[in-house]
Amino acid sequence: PIKPINKVYMNFNNPVMFVGAGPGDPELLTLKAGKFLDRADVIIYAGSLVNPALLDGLTAEIHNSAGLDLEEIINLMATGHGAGKRVVRLHTGDPAFYGAIHEQMRALDNLGITYEIVPGVTSATAAAAALKIELTVPGISQTVIFTRQAGRTPTPDRESLSRLAAARATMMIFLSVSLIDTVVKELLSGGYPGQTPAAVVAKASWQDERIVRGCLDDIGQKAVEAGIRKTAMIVVGDVLGKSGDASKLYDAAFSHEYRQGKK
Repeated sequence: PIKPINKVYMNFNNPVMFVGAGPGDPELLTLKAGKFLDRADVIIYAGSLVNPALLDGLTAEIHNSAGLDLEEIINLMATGHGAGKRVVRLHTGDPAFYGAIHEQMRALDNLGITYEIVPGVTSATAAAAALKIELTVPGISQTVIFTRQAGRTPTPDRESLSRLAAARATMMIFLSVSLIDTVVKELLSGGYPGQTPAAVVAKASWQDERIVRGCLDDIGQKAVEAGIRKTAMIVVGDVLGKSGDASKLYDAAFSHEYRQGKK
């Protein structure tokens, strides 16, 4: 249990802010996120995952959480909040995806400390933009699965890649490029054909972004040869390689609330 300070804080006018930093490009930081960073007195940011350019010129007291454990992070939040300071917990991408904010929020709940969340641009959509693809294409895939390969952090058996692969939907696989050979084996055993298009996007939206394209049969080898071992998204699915059907939305013959279809 987290017991950093024997005091309960109920300052609803000054909540701790969990802020999404976006995928890396400073221009993909939202206006709202930028506002809270500019006004912050204390910023606790997620180590090497956050582009340091986002911290340039800020006057806040800044802490890198890479070497901190949960209790130490909560201590910083509670101390700053208790002193009436504006505290920002800066997470990469969108905090809702693999942001490890669940345990932080529960610890703040136990202390009576209020908090809010500012969403950010996720690396999944930044990777799609880099690949110049739509993740949902009529006739190809209307489902996107955000997941990861089990490693030091396990996943439930019902959510193994081999089971998820049965849908053959578009798949965005986080935090797994170091295990790409296992990823490929799981996907193939679950039903994806070996020629299913696949790509690896390293550091999507950063200046040193890299893209490797292939299919399940060769993407693992290509990623290894490119030396990509971390900070990368694995993208799998036919949306990478097939044209698909046109959307009904802009079909001239399709009627909807705002337009009468042409015969």
